[in-house]
Amino acid sequence: MTIRLLTAFTAAVTTATAVAVGVIASPAHAAVDTTRTPGLADYTVTLTSNSTGASWTGHETVTFTNTSPTALPEVYLRLWDNYHGTCPSNTPITVTNVTGGTPAALSVNCTALKITLPTPLAQNASATIGFDLGIVVPAGADRFGRDGAYNFIGNALPVLAVRDGAGWHLSPYTNNGESFYSLISDFDVTLDHPTSLSVPATGTATDTPGATGRTVTRSVATNVRDFAWAAGPFTKTTGVSPGGYRVNVYRTSAISASSASSMLSTAMGALDAHSSRFGAYPYGEADVVLDNNFWFGGMEYPGFVLDVVSSTALAHELAHQWFYGIVGDDEYTTPWLDEAFTDYATDLYFNKTGTNCWNSVTWQSSSERLTSSMAYWDAHSSRYSTVIYGYGKCALHDLRRTLGTTTMSNLMFNYAQSHWYGVSTVPDFKAAAQSAAGATSLTSFWTTHRIDG
Repeated sequence: MTIRLLTAFTAAVTTATAVAVGVIASPAHAAVDTTRTPGLADYTVTLTSNSTGASWTGHETVTFTNTSPTALPEVYLRLWDNYHGTCPSNTPITVTNVTGGTPAALSVNCTALKITLPTPLAQNASATIGFDLGIVVPAGADRFGRDGAYNFIGNALPVLAVRDGAGWHLSPYTNNGESFYSLISDFDVTLDHPTSLSVPATGTATDTPGATGRTVTRSVATNVRDFAWAAGPFTKTTGVSPGGYRVNVYRTSAISASSASSMLSTAMGALDAHSSRFGAYPYGEADVVLDNNFWFGGMEYPGFVLDVVSSTALAHELAHQWFYGIVGDDEYTTPWLDEAFTDYATDLYFNKTGTNCWNSVTWQSSSERLTSSMAYWDAHSSRYSTVIYGYGKCALHDLRRTLGTTTMSNLMFNYAQSHWYGVSTVPDFKAAAQSAAGATSLTSFWTTHRIDG
């Protein structure tokens, strides 16, 4: 997320050069880590909105498989947007009438719901849970919020938490960055809404007529970690990049057509450039939703970006399609793995080499690390942007200088390919970098740059 992106860069970049590049085929199959479960999830959601798109009710079902050799007696749903309410009396996300398991009381400040399965699920066995879902979008131009007639609905669909060798990952919500961690899944989401409202969303959408004055939009997304949408009287601008990726830019009434056109050019150029460096963008199209009232620079979801009018922010958010979207990570535990990587990719897109940027690094304390978790950054919020974005990308520029540009380019491409639709960890990346370095030991590099793990 680019909540503090605009202050994280050492120089503001206001224009972008569209880059036409070749498109490299996606990997044939995804990496499998059997210790992370539940996996292979299919989400089917049907929701109906009120007249403004600020309230949605309907049903969600989730079918999943235990991919671990350890039996799965329960699952957890993450209801992250309940952070925006008052726990437990007033929560914007409500789950009721659960089937397929027994729900417990909400936990983790109402952002986690344990559902005990009828019997423990053995490895490779599947199960389905279902529930009625209510969503009330709160006021405020936010990743989950309402700005006048425009609704932004990120992280509103309950998704399965991840259990791995460390147990269940039930990190608290953070507004400073992200707490999100989920495995690759498929979503089939049907949204019944007033025809006057556009509903840009994750996935590929098909519209059919609904009741009088209403439209039914069905969005299907495969191999994604989450699903987000917006609802409002947006104006749409569309283009196709030289690499063949469709970009739809949706803007609020306060944003000019020329700004939308500029952002469209940036999006097309960035998608092509990132594809050439990390592997072909697999989702076919991307929706960019613009509102200059956001208090952050931008926020990424699969195939869907919220952004202010800023080419730098947009190039960064689109790089998140690879780093967190395609190559996942535990964003609460290791935010460096996606934020620094996307800032580095953004620099490359704008032909910025980070010359001498590591020379300006000053650590606040001995405990401050590039690999510190959001628990640390929430306690030291003034340092989050400087260290994770600024020092983080500078470390990667330094690694490029250590390895050489060609070796670093190959490392980043091959690392993305080997973790395509999988999960990245700090030890994974360090091992890949050391392999690329050959006989040159990177031990002192990791120490100097405070990259632990």
